[in-house]
Amino acid sequence: MDEEKYAFEQTFSFNALHTKTFYFLQDKDTLARLMKWSMLGRISAQSFSFDHSFSPYSSERFALCFFRDPEVLSSLRKMEAGVWMPLDKPVVSVSVEPTPCTKMLQDEESEHYYVVGRKERGEFLFSLFKHLCLGGELCQYEDTIDPYISTTKQIYKDLISVQKDPETKKISVVSKVIKVCAFDESGRCFPGTQEEEQTFAYLIVDPYKRHVTLFCHFYGVGNFTV
Repeated sequence: MDEEKYAFEQTFSFNALHTKTFYFLQDKDTLARLMKWSMLGRISAQSFSFDHSFSPYSSERFALCFFRDPEVLSSLRKMEAGVWMPLDKPVVSVSVEPTPCTKMLQDEESEHYYVVGRKERGEFLFSLFKHLCLGGELCQYEDTIDPYISTTKQIYKDLISVQKDPETKKISVVSKVIKVCAFDESGRCFPGTQEEEQTFAYLIVDPYKRHVTLFCHFYGVGNFTV
């Protein structure tokens, strides 16, 4: 059986990692910024373990299994008209968009660090930066770029797994990032029924630990208190 056929037929199971925490969802300064940007209470991260080897070939199958898994569905919520609701219909298909994740924070001291070219704008790091800059429905924008940069770095480091080559000492990203959208029999159901740039969902896969994090945001009015 060739790799692509195997990936298509592979079935994955998931278990919630209830003890996994994220610094950006606990740090008071970060939470205060998310509140100012109208994203607090609407941005989230949940981690799960899975049971088989992950390959980029299996991204679509992996995502479909994820959104059909009972353990995932028991904690998964979508937002409609400002109300959190479970997914009430089975997911029948998914769309996946591999998102490059090869820019590590190597030259973060450079004043031109966030001046990026067209190719780099497809990277997860830049997408995350852009999402934070755009914010939620009642976003209060910053006067300087520094809060966006520091928060981007914090969330990125929380979500992305890296490893150091024992010989070269170079750090490389091991996470695979997939932008996802799920559909039920009525159409698009997650992360939102309508396409909106600031309503997004990413599956961030660590193929070595066999962990996956669902990182998502639902555009709207965020919480007013931390």
